[in-house]
Parts: sequence; structure tokens; C-alpha cells
Amino acid sequence: MIEAPSFHATAAMILTVIVFVAFARGRISVEIVSLLTIAMIAVFLYFYPLPHSMATDGLALAFAGFGHPALITICSLMIMGRGLVVTGALDPTARILERVWKFNLQIGLLVSLLLALGLSMIVNDTPVLVLLLPIFVALAQRGAMPASKTLIPLNAAVLIGGMATTIGTSTNLLVVGIAVDLGMPQMSVFHYTPIVLAAALVALPYLWLVMPRLLPDNSTGEVISQRRFFTRLRVTGRSELAGKHFDEITDSLPDDFRFEERPNGTFEPGQRLLISGTHDGLEDAMRVLRGQVAPAWVTDRISREAKALGEDIQVVEMVVTADSRIVGRTLASSGIADHYGVAVLGVHRPDRFIGNRPSPASEEIRFAEGDVLLVTGLSDGLQNFANGDSLLQLEGAKLMPRRSKAVLAACIMFAAVALASIGLPFFGEQGFYMLKVPIAISALTGAILMFLTGCVKFDRVGRALSAKVIVLVAASIAIGRIVLDSGAAAWLGQVLAMGLADLSPAFVLAAIMLFVTILTNFASNATAATVGTPIAFNIATQLGLPQEPLILAVLFGCNLCYATPIAYQTNMLIMAEGNYSFADYLRTGVPLVLIMVTTLSILLVTTYGM
Repeated sequence: MIEAPSFHATAAMILTVIVFVAFARGRISVEIVSLLTIAMIAVFLYFYPLPHSMATDGLALAFAGFGHPALITICSLMIMGRGLVVTGALDPTARILERVWKFNLQIGLLVSLLLALGLSMIVNDTPVLVLLLPIFVALAQRGAMPASKTLIPLNAAVLIGGMATTIGTSTNLLVVGIAVDLGMPQMSVFHYTPIVLAAALVALPYLWLVMPRLLPDNSTGEVISQRRFFTRLRVTGRSELAGKHFDEITDSLPDDFRFEERPNGTFEPGQRLLISGTHDGLEDAMRVLRGQVAPAWVTDRISREAKALGEDIQVVEMVVTADSRIVGRTLASSGIADHYGVAVLGVHRPDRFIGNRPSPASEEIRFAEGDVLLVTGLSDGLQNFANGDSLLQLEGAKLMPRRSKAVLAACIMFAAVALASIGLPFFGEQGFYMLKVPIAISALTGAILMFLTGCVKFDRVGRALSAKVIVLVAASIAIGRIVLDSGAAAWLGQVLAMGLADLSPAFVLAAIMLFVTILTNFASNATAATVGTPIAFNIATQLGLPQEPLILAVLFGCNLCYATPIAYQTNMLIMAEGNYSFADYLRTGVPLVLIMVTTLSILLVTTYGM
């Protein structure tokens, strides 16, 4: 007969249910629920300490999440991801995937899911998601599916791939290690891979076709990407246009860019042609065509000053007011570059004034009241331009990528991923071997290098981090600790073992996997692995069942963490980028959990003849 749970175990289970309901209902913000959870645990354990502990130990348990390696890892990975974005290091990969997405959105999503699944089999799943996350955010900004419709499916594909090998996640290594300590033989890297891949084939249609439809479109339309700017393109001697006919370059032009006038023959150096496009379209066209929309001496001076002062180059939109000095003037006659050291990249003229075209193609563009100018420069120069010439600066300034550090940022990220997944070459008394480096250490090292090399600046780090994710991680760690330390997890395991005694082997296996899945979604992977592995081993011994399939049921259950954002660190990494709510994870994750539990249970029963 199982004894009733202790006072602390009962309180821990009640608290877990209350917190889950609060998250799921969504009436109170995630940050407030998380902070209240930490506060309740701290106060409760201060007045009612755990056995053999002091009142202050409860405070340490409640607030331990803020210094936990998992939180440090997540913050470090966010910083490194920010470094890849602000340096433009991922632009080449994004453009390749963009071509696939432009061909067909559904095929693009399928290719992306397969890529994520395959990479996470051989590289730890957290670095894989960190590598792909900014790419998919950039793709969403370029017109692919909204990030809120792709990131949860992408994360699920990464988690499924990570489950397929013993090196895919740290949880897999933990389960296998505990099993070896209990007397089971060591599993090879691909010991159970066919089982997971078969289950992935069953789950893939849901990830690909159903899950995006269940997710909301949380994207916010950026005004800057909707406006069409007109400007003059100067063909330079090193331009890709020089000596070519228009028909030869049409295929390389971005969709949101066009020539408003074309040469009669070939493009010749020195020609200035009227073009138009969105901000991103103009930027892509300049990269591909290697022409100029602003005088080289201005852009070069801005780059030199930015490097000397250690500032970022910005691109902002400014509206010309009726009192502005530049009304009626052309860019050449306004002297903007000489006066303020900024460059006007293009002019957008709203339809309510004179239609889309700013002026006839044969004339220079003249500024008019209501025009929106796309201007680049340093912050002081932009501010002086706005104040001095009576322009209204719009919100949403965009930082230009520091492309000179793109290769450096990519190398730092690659090194951090390699350290976490492969290890560090090391010569010791036993000869040459690969020293495994924890993901927390490799990610923290990478974040520090991002700061030291200037890929990410200290005053910009706030943009890389999410307060919601930070407090949510801290609260989930505190819940996992009290569930484990109070004995609640052990008591639940005993109840499970007693309830499975009279079931068939197939149902025993499925019940263990489902139990561990629930535990991992509300506590942590480590807690689920630590509690579930010995329970499964003992149940197999007591009931005379093969031990390996039950241990694999625990391993698989620890990875089925799709239903809540607190279940795994990658779930939290995508929460801010996708602007997800707790309910989004429940709505999409619960069906996937049921699909995977059912499929994996059947495959294990069939494979091991149970």
C-alpha cells in the first residue's frame, strides 16, 4: 500500500496545477504568473521548509533559476543569434532558402523541416534551432510564411531529430548514462534511430500541413517594407550591369524592385536610371547589381565615421513637412550630404499627392511636402538633418548590418556549436580524445566573444533578450526543483508502478512514456529522466519485461516536450520571436504528443516483440 504524499509533495502538485491553469487561461501575463510562482515558492518554503533544510534554503531554491545553467544558455544563445542577425551573417543562407520558399511556400516549409530534423540528429538540438531561428525570422520579413506559423513546427522537427540519436540532446545522454549505471549495456549513437525516423514520417504531415493552420499570424506589418521608394541608380565600372542588356539581368532582380526606365542598348558606366523598390528590394538590388543610389564619397565617409566612433549605421524614414527648406529642390541642389553627412537613398511619394511616380523619368526627383525620404547615416547626423530641415522622423529605425563582421560572427557561432556537439580536441594521459563541453559553457563563451569582437554591442543587448522568457525559465526551474525535492515526482512514480501491475506489456510501455511526457512538460527533462529511468528499470524487473524498450520509452517521453513553453529551452527561445501564448503550445503540442506516444509505443512493441 502506497502512503499518502507528504505535505510538501501535495503542495508542490497543487502549485503545479494552479500555475498550469494560469498559464493556459492567459488572463494574466506570463511574466506576472512566473514572478508570482517564484514568490509563492519562496514564501512557502521560508515558513514551511523542506525536511532537513533551513528556511533560507527555500529562498535559494526559489531563486536558483536566475543563475541556472539553462537560463544562462538561453540568454547566451539569444545574444549569439542577435550577432548573426546584426552582422548579416545568415543572409546567404536565407537567400537560398528564400528561393525555395518563393517557388512554393509548402515545399519551402517541407524542405526546412527536413533540414532541421536532419541537422539535429548529429548536432545538439539547441544550437541547431539557434542557427535556424534568425533565418526564419528573416524569411518572414522577406514575404515567406509569418514566423508565428513556422517556428513551432520548426522547433518540433528539431526536437524529433534530436531524439533520434544518443548525442542529439543532453537528456538522451542522461537517460543512457543512468541506464548503464543500473546495469544495462551501452547504446550506440544510432541504436534506436530507425524507430524515431519511422515515427517522424508519421508526424511529418501534421508538422507540415496541420500545425501551421492551428497557429495565429502574429506578424506586425512593417511600414518600411510596404513603401516604394524612387531613386536614381548610377551604373559603375564594376557594376554587374555594365555591358549587359536588360533581358540578361531580369532574372536576378528581386521581386520588390524594378527599373522605371531602361537603356535602349546595353548598360554603360556613368548612366543614371530611375528605379523603384521597397527598402529591402533596393538593398538586395544594390548587392546583386553593385550599382550606386548615393554618391560613393558620402557612403564611404559614413562608413569611416561609424568605424571610428564605434557606432551603428542607421536607416530611417523622414517625412518632408511644409516648412522644410528642401521643398521644391532636387537632391543635388539641397546639399543634404554636405550639410549633415547623411545620404538619401530614395523618395516615396504617397498616392494622395501626385501618384506613384515622383516625377517624369527625364527629370531629377524634386522633394515635395508629404514625401517620405529613406535616409542613412549616423544618429547625430540624422537628428541634425531632421531638426535643421524641418523633417518628421518616423519610428522604426533600422540598423544596417555590420557586414565586415559577418564572417567573424559566423565563425563564433560555428565554434560554439562545434564545442557543444563534437567537443574540444584534448591530449591527456589516455592520449588524444574529444573533451565534451557543456552547452552552457560553449554558448557563454560565444556570447562573450560576440561582445569582445563588437559583433554585438553592450548597449544593444537588451534587444536580444526577452524578459518574458527569462522569468518563465526561472519559474519553470523552481517548479521542477520543488517537484523533485519535495518527493512529488517519486510518489507519482510509485503510484504509476502499482497501477501498471495488471496491464499488458504494451500498455505498460505506453503508460510509462505518457507519464514521463507529462512530467517533462511540467517539470524538466532532467527531472523526468532522473525520476523516470529508475522507475522504468524497476517496473521491467518486477514484471519480467525486457528492460531496453521501457528505458527507451522514458528516453522518448523526455523528448516529447511540445505541449508547454516551459518544457524545454528551445520552446522558450521561439516564444518571443513568434509572440506565442501558452495556449499556442497546448493547441499544437498536445495532438503531436498523442501522435508520437501512440506511434512510438506501437513501434517499440513491434520491434521488441512485446
